Amino acid sequence: MLGSQLPFVLFVASAAYVTPACAHSRAADIVTLELLGRYETHVFDRSAAEIAAYDRATRRLFVVDALSASILALDIHDPSKPTVLFRTDLSAYGAGVNSVAVSSWGQRPWVAAAVEGPTPVSPGSVVLMDMDGNVQGVVEVGVLPDMLCFTPDGRFIVTADEGQPMPDYSQDPEGTVSIIAVPRPGQALTQDAVRTVDFRGLRAEDLDPSIIISGPGASVAQDLEPEYVAISPDSRTAWVALQENNAIVEIDIRRARINRIFGLGFKDHNVEGQGLDASDRDGQIRIRPWPVFGMYQPDAIAVYEVDGQTYIVTANEGDARTYRGFDDTARVKDLTLDTSTFPNAGELQKDENLGRLLVSRVLGDENGDGRHEALYAFGARSMSIFRTDGTLVYDSGDLMERTIAQREPVFFNSNHTRNSFDNRSDDKGPEPEGVALGEIDGRTYAFVGAERQSGIFIFDITRPQSTTLVGYSSSRDFSAEPASGRGGDLGPEGVLFIAANDSPTGEPLLVVAYEVSGTVAIYRVVVAP
Repeated sequence: MLGSQLPFVLFVASAAYVTPACAHSRAADIVTLELLGRYETHVFDRSAAEIAAYDRATRRLFVVDALSASILALDIHDPSKPTVLFRTDLSAYGAGVNSVAVSSWGQRPWVAAAVEGPTPVSPGSVVLMDMDGNVQGVVEVGVLPDMLCFTPDGRFIVTADEGQPMPDYSQDPEGTVSIIAVPRPGQALTQDAVRTVDFRGLRAEDLDPSIIISGPGASVAQDLEPEYVAISPDSRTAWVALQENNAIVEIDIRRARINRIFGLGFKDHNVEGQGLDASDRDGQIRIRPWPVFGMYQPDAIAVYEVDGQTYIVTANEGDARTYRGFDDTARVKDLTLDTSTFPNAGELQKDENLGRLLVSRVLGDENGDGRHEALYAFGARSMSIFRTDGTLVYDSGDLMERTIAQREPVFFNSNHTRNSFDNRSDDKGPEPEGVALGEIDGRTYAFVGAERQSGIFIFDITRPQSTTLVGYSSSRDFSAEPASGRGGDLGPEGVLFIAANDSPTGEPLLVVAYEVSGTVAIYRVVVAP
């Protein structure tokens, strides 16, 4: 049972990489990304480029500049030379812009932006604009609208209102989901168009045990924090990731009510092929099983259908509550481990083993005696596919870390603000964050951005149970310091697929907004024969 009783699997940075027989493998990349063009804000590590949305009719990208609380419009008729058309300042509507989406209803296209309120606990807004950035209407939504999207039919906007607490936890607003009816041509957007889905009817004792309710004194409605929205192809159902809570809620859009909420369970890192590199102080790449559970805690999610079955694709970043008034994180070496579960606790708690790994302080003390019988790390360092009842169909295991060990061993688990070796192994590893799905020649691919490593993993998910990694790409330049402006693209936040039929080049494209380098990169997606 205990990781220390299993053989070590060592990967030294200077050594040749060997893929264990039980691990996922591939002979060569099948799908590659070729950099076509890049827009540079020349602003480093200040979230000057976060999320991008695309309008196929005008060939425009709309990009969130969180630093200036604005939406930037780029012309990509020639993707090799993206050019600025205009900037819409939304600072009058709140403290910052968090998300942008594009859609059309009939002949009228729309751009929508999610704007957070003037204080951390104030209601936010959704600002509706035309394609030239002219504001057409504003409505109030829940606290901290973190992400929004249109339904495929263009009739509704759905927002994830995160409702984060004040730093001292003196106030913890409720998380909600807002559903906004998009005005038809000739109609105005009014507050009557907004319906709110809240979680007041949920009781902690009725929830799946893997749904994490941890805020001090918080009700379920206060503790649940919507992060990301994905919509069914028929525009009837929304799935909303509750990242900190390790859960997903399914919502009936037309009725504005909850269908169900399900926990995502926990990943067993003590299984071969599902291990992790747990230390940033061991001086080597060491991916192996450890007696640790991973909380999936996805950031971005996406949905698609296969043979009439809907599947949810998750980028399992992980997120901890780290506030002045409540901090759920602890290093394993600072916990008291129950020796009946961990008879080799002293060995495990060394810095070169599990001692440095950040885990939950709240979870794991099963009987409340002050000793941890289990360890729960934030995130799963993977991409997963779930059915809509929460059943896990596929998880990439430790494939992401193994791929980085193979491709970028000198900068394995680097941070995105400086070139480093093994810097993030103690804290969520490469941090898969963004995901976009795209269909090319009848096959469906998932493009997953690793926030810290700044690479893009490409999976063929055509048959969910037979998912394979078919490519890894990075436009990061490790030969230059990140802050110099010559380090390439760093910190992928938003990932956007443009199908060949919608593309200005007639080829499938991938657009990635990088929040640390402040760049927007446009790639050609190339599938090998």
